[in-house]
Amino acid sequence: MTWIKTVPYEASNGRLRMLYDRVKGPDNNVDNIMMSHSLRPHSMEGHMALYKYVLHHSGNTVPKWFLEVLGVWVSSLNQCAYCVDHHFCGLKRLLKDDSKAVGIRAAIDARTPETAPLEARQILAMRYAETLTRNPAMVRQSDIQALRDAGFDDGQILEINQVTAYFSYANRTVLGLGCSTQGDVVGLSPGNSDDPNDWNHA
Repeated sequence: MTWIKTVPYEASNGRLRMLYDRVKGPDNNVDNIMMSHSLRPHSMEGHMALYKYVLHHSGNTVPKWFLEVLGVWVSSLNQCAYCVDHHFCGLKRLLKDDSKAVGIRAAIDARTPETAPLEARQILAMRYAETLTRNPAMVRQSDIQALRDAGFDDGQILEINQVTAYFSYANRTVLGLGCSTQGDVVGLSPGNSDDPNDWNHA
């Protein structure tokens, strides 16, 4: 599951068990990315809070399915198959349009966002996310202005920025610790956006 020791749900206790109970899915399943933090529960708590507030919060106005598109895109750029697999499932579930989801995935896999069945401004957001992921020092104020000109307000630009930054963090957690999907129930998420404290994966 990972290259470092992890504590399975059945062997957990104390604060770790409390956190596992907050993030678990069906049959006490805990995603390996969360279990990778089990030797330092405080870092799991920080990771989960960041994830929930950045991607699954009712204060966001960018559609959640498109935030998932950005997550899959960034994860693909970072060659993190774990996050691609998990979040493409989430994207499909939220979008409720399998043919569109498949078209988006094909464009991501081909590294050609322009061929995705998306609005021009969404493709522009993907290109911003690409620069921020691959060469962050090359992001310019003009890139932000281009997003404004395309119709995103500054709060939405912040959402795009934070989702991009979060996924690079998550990808490096996964890739740096050898986290696999073995044993995971792929595609679950803490979908209750109205309650930031509800981390349950369903």
